[in-house]
Amino acid sequence: MSVLLGVVFGVVVAVLAGTVVVIVGQARGVQRVVPVAMRPPPRAEGLIGARFPGPPLTMTILGDSFAAGYGAGRRRETPGVLLGTAVARRTGRPVRLRQPAFVGAMSSDLPHQVRAALAHEPDLAVIFVGGNDVTRFAPLRAAARQLGDAVGRLRAAGCHVVVGTCPDLRVLPPLRPPLRWLASVRSRRLAAAQTAEVEAAGGHPIALAALLNPFFEADPARMFGADRFHPSPDGYARMAAVCLPPILAALRAEGVIPPGCPTGRR
Repeated sequence: MSVLLGVVFGVVVAVLAGTVVVIVGQARGVQRVVPVAMRPPPRAEGLIGARFPGPPLTMTILGDSFAAGYGAGRRRETPGVLLGTAVARRTGRPVRLRQPAFVGAMSSDLPHQVRAALAHEPDLAVIFVGGNDVTRFAPLRAAARQLGDAVGRLRAAGCHVVVGTCPDLRVLPPLRPPLRWLASVRSRRLAAAQTAEVEAAGGHPIALAALLNPFFEADPARMFGADRFHPSPDGYARMAAVCLPPILAALRAEGVIPPGCPTGRR
């Protein structure tokens, strides 16, 4: 019996070791397939909706390449400008956009981004982060706590915070099993931990896996950019479309949008 258990244990160890080797090799392959960001995303900061009356609503976008709009060719295609334009039209107020987000950022980079954001006294912060924590095998609980700390600092300064939690990365075309399976498990665990931390800190989470993944799975050729890893302009437009209602709901709940103020202005 002991000999049999030893054999079984040896087979399991060998399989696990082989799987790890495959995953590491696939991860390195993806890094070669996905090009390094040679050109930064279009500069998105500035005043949006200047024709609207009243003081500007200061909005800041924090996070990684998804937040920064890597893959967008024009300023108006970036998430910050898409969301800022929609918020300005729906609220009838100008929006002053700030964007500390940068390509390659992880949750551990949020303290620096929050510091930069708070220098401009933001009314609203929108955060998209987590994908790099998953793909670079960062500790997920620590990443979620770092996000929660960032939300807490922003809330303490009177800023309203909306967070798009990590999407399910199984949707990324370059990923193949078993790396795809591992990325899916890690991204779903991170999203759940992010949701708990954001809510505890007083922020409003948006479940991107539920709201966004179906569109990317149904039409990857259209939703993904040339590197098949970052969204295309159409992908960013879809992201803005699914994120806008929760953002407006959060602003209304926080009193930024008065209860009687229409949010259908265009």
